[in-house]
Amino acid sequence: MQPRVILTDIEGTTSSISFVKNVLFPYARKALPGFIATHGNEPDVRRWLAAVATEIGGACQDSLVAETLQGWIDQDRKHTALKALQGKIWETGYRNGDYKAHFYPEVTAVLKGWHAAGLPLYVYSSGSVPAQKQFFGFSDAGDLTALVSGWFDTEIGGKREAESYRRIVDAIGVPAGEILFLSDVVEELDAARDAGLQTRLLDRLDDYPLPRSGEATHGHERVENFQQIAF
Repeated sequence: MQPRVILTDIEGTTSSISFVKNVLFPYARKALPGFIATHGNEPDVRRWLAAVATEIGGACQDSLVAETLQGWIDQDRKHTALKALQGKIWETGYRNGDYKAHFYPEVTAVLKGWHAAGLPLYVYSSGSVPAQKQFFGFSDAGDLTALVSGWFDTEIGGKREAESYRRIVDAIGVPAGEILFLSDVVEELDAARDAGLQTRLLDRLDDYPLPRSGEATHGHERVENFQQIAF
């Protein structure tokens, strides 16, 4: 069945894992203590700091919260509070021109083609919605936010949980079987398939030097780039 909607991941799917790990993560890690010292009393920052403090044992100094968040960055932990704070920090880097978000060369042309054909695109990433918008807005291919019809992050649920995709289906308002989810993570695709979505596994050589095949794909159709995505 030809999909009516595309739902895509970012890291490892539209964009390289190395950009996130080697550029964005170190930038946020270095900036975290100063960011918290400067903005820690702002309500939309304090709520996330409080969430972290609660998780690590209740009332604690901001310095300990900052150290905890830096540890989570090192672990690549998909925690909503961390992602929200990272997004706020990354915005400064984008606006200062410290970096531009990476997109694989073929992705922009394919996304524009889908958009021109009237195929809506939605994004579901572990990065916060503001961070997603920055990623698309400050990309190495220019501002791509107009190509996206909607954004989802882990506030709707974890990416390896089928219920998250059911909530996304309800939000989009299209039957699950008519939505195609793109990701490089097999467990995410498993959850999406359990919720009734179509799936494609992005298996880029830049990110996965040993191509996944057979049982490693869990039965998801494997493609190496967006140009190979056929309906």
